[in-house]
Amino acid sequence: MSGIYSTEDLIRILAEERRACLRGQRLNLNASPTGFSPVIDQFLATDGIQKFTAYSDFRTTVHQYQREHQISGIVWQTIAVNGKAMDCPRVHDQLIALPGDLALLRSKRDTILNFWHEVTAAMELFLSLNSGKIHQPINLVDVDRIVQRSEWASLSQQGNAQSVELILQLGWGKPEEATYRRGFPESGSEYVHAVNPGQRPVG
Repeated sequence: MSGIYSTEDLIRILAEERRACLRGQRLNLNASPTGFSPVIDQFLATDGIQKFTAYSDFRTTVHQYQREHQISGIVWQTIAVNGKAMDCPRVHDQLIALPGDLALLRSKRDTILNFWHEVTAAMELFLSLNSGKIHQPINLVDVDRIVQRSEWASLSQQGNAQSVELILQLGWGKPEEATYRRGFPESGSEYVHAVNPGQRPVG
């Protein structure tokens, strides 16, 4: 193995560390309930907070390693639907985007959108709301409005040929802060789900 870890190495290391934290093999013993409210604190398990904090601290260290060694957070996924295929970049959900990663996502935005329009022409569209708990039907005009304020796009796929679901993420700012609106309003994203007629989004 070389002296510098690759993107794939970091993903594997983070997955192993997450499993160790969930098993209680890693704890941040300094972590404790909030202290803001005794009513809320009684519902928070101290060991759960210690596990979560241990993993969060480790992930922060990995992100610093990414910055120091310029290790990309980009992973590629082949999207194949209706006889057409495309390799799409996205930032792995446990890594951060370096400036070059963000530039790559921006440069691929229109290519991803063109592919998405082509393969979803006969599909029904839904906008994800309330952290994915609600899916509201939308049309292409609505999607175009979202596109106008987006800087980058990523595409993921779930299901099989009969129940395929394409999820278009349209975002701005830092991808790692856009998910779950952690960095809102500087960073954020909207998710558009495309499904076959008569179906509803699952993801």
